[in-house]
Amino acid sequence: MTSGQTQQAGLERVVVVYGGMSAEREVSLKSGAAVLSALQRQGVNAQGYDLKEGGLAGLERLDPTAVFIALHGRGGEDGALQGALELLGLPYTGSGVLASALGMDKQRTKQVWQAVGLPTPECIMLNAASDWEAVVAQLGLPMMVKPVHEGSTLGISIVRSLDELKAAYAQAATFDARVMAERFITGDEYTVGLLGDDVLPAIRVEVPGGFYDYEAKYLTNTTQYHLPCGLSPQDEQALAALCKEAFLAVGGEGWGRIDVMRDAAGDFWLIEVNTVPGMTDHSLVPQAAAHAGIDFDQLVMRILTTALARDS
Repeated sequence: MTSGQTQQAGLERVVVVYGGMSAEREVSLKSGAAVLSALQRQGVNAQGYDLKEGGLAGLERLDPTAVFIALHGRGGEDGALQGALELLGLPYTGSGVLASALGMDKQRTKQVWQAVGLPTPECIMLNAASDWEAVVAQLGLPMMVKPVHEGSTLGISIVRSLDELKAAYAQAATFDARVMAERFITGDEYTVGLLGDDVLPAIRVEVPGGFYDYEAKYLTNTTQYHLPCGLSPQDEQALAALCKEAFLAVGGEGWGRIDVMRDAAGDFWLIEVNTVPGMTDHSLVPQAAAHAGIDFDQLVMRILTTALARDS
């Protein structure tokens, strides 16, 4: 990038916000470091800021002209930081307050999708007094049990028997006061990145252990990411259209990622939306972008540019 380009309005002092205090802190630190390096390689005047160190007051003292949000989980992906930046009048990457808050809430995201007729597996909210047998009768086995407000598959379990259900609820409840059970979709797992108005190539995720959990996402090297994903051109086009509609339904902006399952009948089921996807060396949006001919540095600038365009 030339020095003239770095003088674009909004690029005078870019702050990459990462870290924070959510359960996804370690992933966020890696994402933030990768984004910061990419910006600096392109001559952008950028610096990193761990929100845990000095809070919003510390961020404000840096006097940023734009903020790249690489803060995953609660406090960064749930609308809280977005709302603060709105009050400060600062452009920022990703979705706005409403879409961020909605996307972080798996249950309410599903309610919106259901309301507009988009396919997503049935779910039931759980609590300590739930009728476990009734839950099994309604959703069947196996089923998924998830904290409503966590990402990176933290606290998620596949429940294969009635005896496992209560224990899975207790585990999920250590991450969040709101826990849901979801009908299990047997089939292939796909993830689709969105960048501005574009839909990136779909990735089919294959895990030897069968469960794409935190370890499979960030720690192991045995997880396989299939690009191209193996779908026919018509099916991939249908998946892209579904994911774009799902993203827009929750008010998504800038960039994001939709996770989808495909059942044995070939039907796609929306699982969740990620409004601040990971940007680590294992992350999926950078992989999809690279397959589309967009390298990591270009991807970071595209994401940042969407924030500046939205604020103009």
